[in-house]
Amino acid sequence: QVQLVESGGGLVQPGGSLRLSCTSSTSGYTLDYYAIGWFRQAPGKEREGVSCISSSDPTTGYADSVKGRFTISRDYTKGMVYLEMKDLKPEDTGLYYCAGPEAYYYCSGSNQISADGMDYWGKGTLVIVSS
Repeated sequence: QVQLVESGGGLVQPGGSLRLSCTSSTSGYTLDYYAIGWFRQAPGKEREGVSCISSSDPTTGYADSVKGRFTISRDYTKGMVYLEMKDLKPEDTGLYYCAGPEAYYYCSGSNQISADGMDYWGKGTLVIVSS
């Protein structure tokens, strides 16, 4: 089973920044070759798609709630995907997951980041935005 691993969460004040990282701990599954998405789930709320990045180009997509504040990127030399988060707000609080497909996921660049087609998930990293 493919295992994705997130890191970089923590407690930050409103207006602060964090950078989340995602990698694969499973040999044979390198993030470079797959579209990867970031999702989050706030307490008492449904999981929502935050951002995605295609394997090449790369095309990126963002939910309206984070556009202009979050930036998704890749480091092909390290097989990592990052989510740079700036101007954080209390409503950004939640457990953040990265996810990848078994074969193919279409990151269209729109504001709709669907979990359909994502087969592998990490355990999440917790982001708390509070003063």
